[in-house]
Amino acid sequence: MAKKKFHFNPETLSYEETDHTLLHKVKRLLIHLFSGVSLGIGFFFIFVTLIASPEEKQLARERNRLQAQYKLLERSMDEMYEVLRDLQQRDDNLYRVIFQADPIPVSLRTSGAGNSEYYKQLLTMTNSQIAVETTRKYDALRKQFYIQSQSYDDLVVLAKNQEKMLQSIPAIMPVLNKDLKQTASGYGWRIDPIYRTRRFHEGMDFTAPTGTDIFATGQGRVIFAGWRQGYGNTVMIDHGFNYKTLYAHMHMIGVKVGQQVHRGEVIGKVGNTGKSTGPHLHYEVHHRGQPTNPQHYYFLDLSPKEYDEMVQLSNNAGQMFD
Repeated sequence: MAKKKFHFNPETLSYEETDHTLLHKVKRLLIHLFSGVSLGIGFFFIFVTLIASPEEKQLARERNRLQAQYKLLERSMDEMYEVLRDLQQRDDNLYRVIFQADPIPVSLRTSGAGNSEYYKQLLTMTNSQIAVETTRKYDALRKQFYIQSQSYDDLVVLAKNQEKMLQSIPAIMPVLNKDLKQTASGYGWRIDPIYRTRRFHEGMDFTAPTGTDIFATGQGRVIFAGWRQGYGNTVMIDHGFNYKTLYAHMHMIGVKVGQQVHRGEVIGKVGNTGKSTGPHLHYEVHHRGQPTNPQHYYFLDLSPKEYDEMVQLSNNAGQMFD
């Protein structure tokens, strides 16, 4: 017969017989087993969440490396933006001012670029937010550099045209007039020498002896050379850039239609043909199809003082010669 065992129960303050039945032993075993399993599961989750696997460590290193590369790329793009801003300021505030070109609109310069669907695809990548922001910045930078490149291409064309324009636009007087005494009648309302009525004079008259040389006032192409009603022997030159000049009452025409002429080249001789009251040259400058005051186009011939004197002489003349 097995010996009975007792244990002290602190709640009842008495000794009680220890239960050694099979059911009691099974209960105790299950309790210990459950406690062990729970503790093992707890350790497993701690290991999984806090202790990374070699693959996870590799992915973390790769992520850190990519983030460092993105930051380096972003710094490089910031430096490129600084260079681009300097180029844009020089373009708008210097080069385009020199060549009299309108600045590029800010809305065009600052516009971004890129396909929204393409950016959505980037959201599936690791570090997707960094990838999207960096790609957007790169696309905008690339487009703005392209716009700036196109602007410089335009400026090259403008520079070439500017050089040609400076050679082409009327810039000298059509006859030798060093002492300005040949200045006879200016642009504006004058008295018609034949009908004695006020009429708008669309050019300037220069008195000179018959046979005096007449010069092309700018580079261009002869588009008319012949007789014109009221003007007599006349030459008209197309200088391009919306400028044309007319030379009338010539004694002799020295050029042909289609001929290219240069500034200072002799194109004929002063005469008294057509509706004229004496040997002189009637000279007109047309800009954008409209007659304009020729006195504004002698800047290669006259100093500021001489220009003021010539303006006074032409304004004081009340009667024209044609």
